Amino acid sequence: MARTVRDESTASAYWAAVNTFCSLENVHVVADAPVGCYNLVGVAVMDYTDAVPYLENFTPTSLTEKEIASAGSSEVVQETLDKLKGSGRQMILVSSAESEMIGSDHQSLLEMKYPSVRFFPSRSLGENEWQGRERALAWLYDRFDDGLPAKVVPGTVSIIGPTYGCFNSPADLSEIRRLIAGAGASVQHVYPFGAKVEAVADLKNSDVIVVMYREFGRELAEKLGRPVLYAPFGLEETTEFILSLGGLTGNRTRAEQFLEEEKRTTLKPIWDLWRGPQSEWFPTIRFGVAAAASYARGLERFLAGEMGMQCLFSHDSSEVDNSLLRDEIMQKQPQFLFGRMPDKIYLAEIDSKTRFIPAGFPGPIVRRALGTPFMGHSGAVWLIQEIVNALYDILFAFLPITKRQTGATQPTPRISWTPEANTLLEEIVKKAPFISQISFGRELKQKAEAHAAKRGKDAVTPELLREIA
Repeated sequence: MARTVRDESTASAYWAAVNTFCSLENVHVVADAPVGCYNLVGVAVMDYTDAVPYLENFTPTSLTEKEIASAGSSEVVQETLDKLKGSGRQMILVSSAESEMIGSDHQSLLEMKYPSVRFFPSRSLGENEWQGRERALAWLYDRFDDGLPAKVVPGTVSIIGPTYGCFNSPADLSEIRRLIAGAGASVQHVYPFGAKVEAVADLKNSDVIVVMYREFGRELAEKLGRPVLYAPFGLEETTEFILSLGGLTGNRTRAEQFLEEEKRTTLKPIWDLWRGPQSEWFPTIRFGVAAAASYARGLERFLAGEMGMQCLFSHDSSEVDNSLLRDEIMQKQPQFLFGRMPDKIYLAEIDSKTRFIPAGFPGPIVRRALGTPFMGHSGAVWLIQEIVNALYDILFAFLPITKRQTGATQPTPRISWTPEANTLLEEIVKKAPFISQISFGRELKQKAEAHAAKRGKDAVTPELLREIA
């Protein structure tokens, strides 16, 4: 029996290739696609994820049936080459799902007619965006490395990972830069974002490589042959990251001093919240995560492992079955859900009171500010601050506020409760956030009695309670 996929968890490798190559300053991408097939990547995806109006270094072939049957992409390639003449830009032709379906392979043609143009088969039909980014970065090294032996510059760090379409990349990158500088090292390259394509040959000269995401970047890092660290989440991982980086770059003492400074400055709000009355809420908080592997793993380790909150589920969005995830959200209804736009839709479908916090794409969410990190010490502080503020919001929503009456109201008849209905009420209330259970129970009881009166009943039964719960 055929299986219906409810929502796509990740984009295709074609999007990954465009988002990776277009991040490079001196690269121009030509998408080998029939007319109209480039729009999502060239316009809409950039608009609704990275808040970029369009990619200036991106050209679609916009092939019609005539070109597909004759010259193919040659005319567009030549026109683009003419426009780029003297600009120093490297052109890369990327296949799309549509061009792959008709068997388009330009490798031989480009080598013969346009030797300066590189062809990247995106494998759009067989790989997701993380696999595509992984292969695209390794491909860049294989094509543009200078082949020279490494000449390591002490105390330097290169960061691999940030590309277009990576959730929260500006803020998290800013935090990782801050941690690197604090540990006494200096950032040599951020690749590919903001770098030139040939900088891939210089990455091997870095003292240490930091891989931003666990989803991709490892293959390129392994090719470089340098020590590798991964961008940290939470307190324990960040402490280990700072000390490890200090040791690897010969700045152990500076790293230890920086860590002490962090405890007195950046991390002070966490200690204050932990010692305050808010700390009593932390063990009662139930949360779920559906995000890319780095964020799913990082949020669970920090919020559950270090802050003592209850993690109901944490899923890698590239592997999760969205239909099963939707059922899990409906059944467990966490107090907080860190997720993507599909997950926000699932919450809306059941009118859930769960507080949604964006933690991944897809979704129209702008994350260009530098002050909203998830990673590092600053990320830990920002996350706890967001959660505590949301808890106060939840409390406000349950305050017994007296509403102004605009006319005469009919007295509500006295409604009794069956023992079974009272038992069910207690079970329902226990699933609500701890801090709001009393108010939630009172509100639900009032709704149930009003519903019973409307139905002409003199007692609330389990059946009537289920109808509104």
